[in-house]
Amino acid sequence: MSLAIKHRREPDVMLLRERLAEVVDPEIGRPIGSLGMLGDVEVARRGRVVVTLRLTTSTCPLVEEFRRRVHVAVDDLTDDVEVRFTEMSARERVELADRLRAGGSALTDGPGSRTRIYAVASGKGGVGKSSITANLAAALARAGHRVGVLDADVWGYSIPGLFGVTRSPVVVGGLMMPVPAHGVSLMSMGFLVPDGAPVVWRGPMLHKALTQFLTDVHWGDLDVLLLDLPPGTGDVQLSLLELVPSAALLAVTTPQRAARDVATRVVTMARESGMPIAGVIENMTGDLFGNGGGAELAELARTPLLGQVPLDRALRVAGDSGTPVVLAAPQAASALALTAIAADLPTVRRSLVGRALPLSVR
Repeated sequence: MSLAIKHRREPDVMLLRERLAEVVDPEIGRPIGSLGMLGDVEVARRGRVVVTLRLTTSTCPLVEEFRRRVHVAVDDLTDDVEVRFTEMSARERVELADRLRAGGSALTDGPGSRTRIYAVASGKGGVGKSSITANLAAALARAGHRVGVLDADVWGYSIPGLFGVTRSPVVVGGLMMPVPAHGVSLMSMGFLVPDGAPVVWRGPMLHKALTQFLTDVHWGDLDVLLLDLPPGTGDVQLSLLELVPSAALLAVTTPQRAARDVATRVVTMARESGMPIAGVIENMTGDLFGNGGGAELAELARTPLLGQVPLDRALRVAGDSGTPVVLAAPQAASALALTAIAADLPTVRRSLVGRALPLSVR
């Protein structure tokens, strides 16, 4: 009996570094080589590759995802990799934040912006507005888009629960990193306050918080940003109209006439402020709540009815489990309706008439 001895060629360190430099940080969304996060790459005894990653915090919640991505990046070069983690110094974190800001970390909302922004709104609570937001975001991300969700429902935030995440965002040099979940970048007041704690703020504090969520968060280069608004037509809605003038309204209603009548006020607010209306989504369609309210609202608003989402068991279970139904049960009737709406979201732009435009003098 003879044993065949497998001789492994020692991996090329330069090639390893090239591959590893392209590993994308799962939170920041950029290659770690450009972020100064790739440390030493060494080939130790018996060909073992030892990789050191320099993280922004020693308590990084995505250590295992970093480890997985490193292994995938060099899988064809070596099958023996050890990943070690160290922490950046305070100065290095500030320098990283400066690089991110210089590269365009805050959301840009101007005539030249390529980000489509949708404000998901309703006239009253309980119509499933946040569930619609979460599932549209997850469906768009699954289709390959870079998607963010800003939970602007400061008092009644529910996006963290719908995505199954509760941890605080990582802060790098005063710049917050959105919390990633199911391929979507999230920011919510629910990440910043103790579980169950009420947010008791007046208008000026709300405006300041929303401003920081837009300017002091590393959103990166998004294709789509969904704003989950609180119900009604109060301070938050007015602040966002001012802060994000390019946003288009997605009005959510249930089939009931009462919900339709209240949602009409949101549509009227949008019209009077010059906000374009992308369309109407009817949620909870079916025998229990009837149908027709969405079509009536769309007709009153002179805007398309983008779809009707049935209230089925899969949607309810997914909402409680922290995984959007478009991912948890993609063949459910509700998931199919939401996926179709996400695929056909119209691109609408606000008129430039009356808007302040950036001018440069040469």
